[in-house]
Amino acid sequence: MTQTHLNNAKIFKAFCDETRLMVLELLRGGEKCACVLLRKVPVGQSTLSHHMKILVDSGVVSARKQGKWTYYSISETGSQTAARLLGELTTVTVTLGQSDNEGCED
Repeated sequence: MTQTHLNNAKIFKAFCDETRLMVLELLRGGEKCACVLLRKVPVGQSTLSHHMKILVDSGVVSARKQGKWTYYSISETGSQTAARLLGELTTVTVTLGQSDNEGCED
């Protein structure tokens, strides 16, 4: 597996959990402090930290520290990368006359 595959897997991992999807919905309204997310997402602090690490590692969410709190927002660049990746992986690109099924028997 290449580094590209690992990075792509991180992006999809960010979207495959109910809690992370809930956080992304909240972040659609703009930057949020971790303290706000803790009040609105039904998980404890350590669980939220785990989910936020996955979101930040994927590049879809950005984090910035201010004092004792971390503030999170959706990364425009990360969001565009995720959308482009989904488009690339779900677009069929077969060259005319070419098939990987040659040699397969019915």
